[in-house]
Amino acid sequence: MRLHVISDVHGNAGALARAADGADGLIVLGDLLEFIDYRDPSNGIVARLLGEQVSAEFGRLRRIGAPRAEMLGLLERSWARFDDPAAAVEEAVSEQYAELFGVLAGLGVPVWAIPGNVDLPRAWPDVDGVVAADGRVLTIGGVRIGFLGGVPLPPGVDPRRTGPWQPHLLAHGDWSDRLAALGPADVLCTHVPPAHAGLTYDVVTRRAELASGPLAGRIAAEQPSHAMFGHVHQPLHRRARIGRTECVNAGHFRVLARPYVLYL
Repeated sequence: MRLHVISDVHGNAGALARAADGADGLIVLGDLLEFIDYRDPSNGIVARLLGEQVSAEFGRLRRIGAPRAEMLGLLERSWARFDDPAAAVEEAVSEQYAELFGVLAGLGVPVWAIPGNVDLPRAWPDVDGVVAADGRVLTIGGVRIGFLGGVPLPPGVDPRRTGPWQPHLLAHGDWSDRLAALGPADVLCTHVPPAHAGLTYDVVTRRAELASGPLAGRIAAEQPSHAMFGHVHQPLHRRARIGRTECVNAGHFRVLARPYVLYL
């Protein structure tokens, strides 16, 4: 059985329509939405609602490693122009999801999807042929595949619960508990990578992105054949081994527009 695995679609509906060509099924590892396009500040939800200038400035602050409070402050000041900024964001999110899930439903193959940190899973539409796989172990082609979406924050850091946009970031303990509750799996599919220096370091942002130590521990202990993930757009290494497990970053699909091919 040939499966295509993608992650970090970030609104690229055109490439998504070709993602399953030649495959028996498609696995989507999150970040379907494009909230801010760091390469093209005219694209994404922030550009649409707040303007290209705000989008470009947010991207600049992120590139220089500005404090998180400064980045959030820029957005908070900009949202003030809306009477109900949360409603405006929800509308923009719903429109993106309607397009993207419409593409997924028309691929003609089964699709299994989990949310990334940019996603808003409660806004996902229910469409035929797309399985919301988060927190489940599913047998596909005779192989047990475990799925877990979202991204854990570092220990002691609580998710932000204010503002019109709340990324799908979970408390470290909550995400780790969900991982521990996931049944035995031959393949692990997450949005976040295991904590491994070569897999978590982004060579463009020049920093280590969020990762999971407990995920790395489970891989080392159980040795599934593959651990598939995304989240890091320009990783130092796309592949590494933890024991016998092949750990693979499926790639920044918005830019690369090609899937990783997994044979079961």
